[in-house]
Amino acid sequence: MSTHPRRRLAVGLTVLTTLSAFVVLPSAASAAPAPPPGHHTGTLADGATWIADVPADWNGTLLLFSHGYGPTVAQDAPSSDSQTALLAAGYALAGSSYDPNGSWWALGSAERDQFQTLDAAKAVLGRPARTVSVGESMGGLVNAQIVRDAHGRVAGSLGLCGLVAGGLDLNDYQLAGEVVLATLLAPDAHVHLTGYSGPDDAAAVATTLTDAVTAAQQTPAGRARIALAAAFLNLPTWAPGQNPPAPGDAAGQESQQEAWIAAGQLAFIIGSRPSIEQAAGGDSGSTVGLDWRAQLASSPHRDEVRALYQAAGLNLNADLNALHAAPAYHADPAATAWMARTSTAGQGLTAPLLDLHTTADQLVPVEQENAFAARVRNSGDAQSLRQAYVARQGHCAFSTNEILAGLHALEHRIDTGHWGDTSAAALTADQPAGTTAFVDYRPARLVDGGR
Repeated sequence: MSTHPRRRLAVGLTVLTTLSAFVVLPSAASAAPAPPPGHHTGTLADGATWIADVPADWNGTLLLFSHGYGPTVAQDAPSSDSQTALLAAGYALAGSSYDPNGSWWALGSAERDQFQTLDAAKAVLGRPARTVSVGESMGGLVNAQIVRDAHGRVAGSLGLCGLVAGGLDLNDYQLAGEVVLATLLAPDAHVHLTGYSGPDDAAAVATTLTDAVTAAQQTPAGRARIALAAAFLNLPTWAPGQNPPAPGDAAGQESQQEAWIAAGQLAFIIGSRPSIEQAAGGDSGSTVGLDWRAQLASSPHRDEVRALYQAAGLNLNADLNALHAAPAYHADPAATAWMARTSTAGQGLTAPLLDLHTTADQLVPVEQENAFAARVRNSGDAQSLRQAYVARQGHCAFSTNEILAGLHALEHRIDTGHWGDTSAAALTADQPAGTTAFVDYRPARLVDGGR
């Protein structure tokens, strides 16, 4: 998903070898005229708008960009800065708004609209030497679907902070974290966490729970319970404007998780749920049969939680028993089927995919990359996927140079048929010193609600 950083993205790395094995160049006699440089736009059958921007010295590569959750307005780059840099590097850009009459959770139309945008752009630009799909946040999930279903329409794909674990996992782990807050910090508020009547209803619940967190932060017991909820939310322990807490510093870790919540975390994730419910026709989230103990045991934050409970003199088992005893949320079967059909990825790849992710992403936890890699591996396509990480706080908080480095690395794979060095050192070397923050990193397991 994406908020203000929702409009960012990432791209990167170049080595051109044996190009003729992958691209058949037209003869001089048959070469099409150069496409008109500048801005182009049009409308698709469902009313979605598409845009394309072409530099005067187009290098032949078209980047098909899938934007994140938010207004259905056409975008062809993560930000104005990245758009300027990509055009200056010779890339043409295209992207759609998705269906303007639908939900901001546009998974019902996004992949279709993106492929139709590709066809519309080709009609104006001519056939590109190759097309690379790019997507950020929710658009990273769309991007993973595009590379799954491309069948020759894209040569490769670059994912940025992608919601690649999909909508079912998202609805489950966010709901579980919210149940912890409602049950342990605001039991008398009797809030409901699904089936919102609209944005105002969701906003009121978000305010209630945020206020409960702010009050709980004042006591050791409250801080322990905030950490427990953060573990189920997969919330990072490194917040903006702060240094990362030292390993084993449970108090410092919880303090920065609470800072994320105080900065509007619940307002966004709870506020987005009505859009997902609108798209799916109901809520797919479930806590039925959830093994709260097993899920906590699988979290990278388990030691933090246990340390804070011990320091507070609080009984963790008693709180876990309370969560087991809390009324369960039941998934709507039709909504679950819709989410499974439209809002999943990882079932296969038909072209190489490089995913970039920040290590402290509060909206799309970096642990989603772990879940996605497992699904791709189970589909037999592990050699088509590479993942790289940027040591930074925030959702889609990439520098333009990090995007370029990722794009160049993907182009090397497209041009040679083999992945080159995608280590942090190699990606860092692609751009001027000090302009990237790549790090060798392995995400922990995603606490996904048990489904």
